[in-house]
Amino acid sequence: MLYVNNGSSPRAVLPAGEHDLSGFDGVWLDLLDPTDQERSAVERLTRLRVPAQTDIAEIESSSRLMSEGEALYLSMPLAYFDREREASSSSPIGFVLSAKYLITIRYATLPVFDIYAERFASNVHTTSGGAFIGLLEAIIDRLADVLEHVGSDLSQVSHQIFGSERATERNANVIDARLRETLGRIGRRGDRLANIRDSLVGTQRIVNYVHDVGKEWMDPTLVHRCGTLRADIASLTEYDVQLSNKVQFLLDATLGFINIEQNNGIKILTVVSVVGVPPTLIASIYGMNFKWIPELEWHYGYFYGLTVIVLSAILPMLWFKRRGWI
Repeated sequence: MLYVNNGSSPRAVLPAGEHDLSGFDGVWLDLLDPTDQERSAVERLTRLRVPAQTDIAEIESSSRLMSEGEALYLSMPLAYFDREREASSSSPIGFVLSAKYLITIRYATLPVFDIYAERFASNVHTTSGGAFIGLLEAIIDRLADVLEHVGSDLSQVSHQIFGSERATERNANVIDARLRETLGRIGRRGDRLANIRDSLVGTQRIVNYVHDVGKEWMDPTLVHRCGTLRADIASLTEYDVQLSNKVQFLLDATLGFINIEQNNGIKILTVVSVVGVPPTLIASIYGMNFKWIPELEWHYGYFYGLTVIVLSAILPMLWFKRRGWI
């Protein structure tokens, strides 16, 4: 799918099967999962190479940041929420930036592009460099919003782990279900933070590269905005590291509580088995089929045996209780 952005109206979708861009007078072309025909049409218009998906998915820095002639070829992974999988995911996006055109290539529906397209439509004088920097600013704003949401969610998880309602709960099944749910919730937030960190690192490399290579033909105000983006990315990276440390702390705490619950179960089984040993021993002694057992002749021998059995079970329990094991 090919979106053409003229700056005077929201993005228009090029009709399927139509690849004539001769009348295009804008600066931004957005390719969403493009076909070979759409890539060829953009190449004919811009005289620029449009990279394929395998090209923008490369992880080497030399493949993600390069220049060909007067055009810059940039790529990075961008974190987003995959609604089909109900999980955080990451998709590669590519940029082709020249003095006249901005070409974006992506293979996932990313809301930040739709949000920025509305903002872009209100500025009819935006250049390719302005559109590019504005899009990066929108991406950083989006990542900041996601980090704030993750931080708020981790605060709720922390309250759930260490809150008073957890300490007062006595139902083992409820505790087990809550701990399992909490563990999965922390894991999902950690996965999302990892994707955001990759996006921040990719964006930072792109901003630094564009600032150093493109400042000769970019407007000075755009170069200044690159510096502002650097500062924003640095602050978000620090916040991401802080949240990652919190995820690790909450993960360790949850696993610790799980170990405590498991130890409690083992302790109960140990106490029960130890308490049951003396009565079993006494019952086994008096259950032996020997002719000479003095207590057999006692008038209250049966009650004596039962009393000894009960006492042999109660005394270890009292000892365990005194030691604080039960």
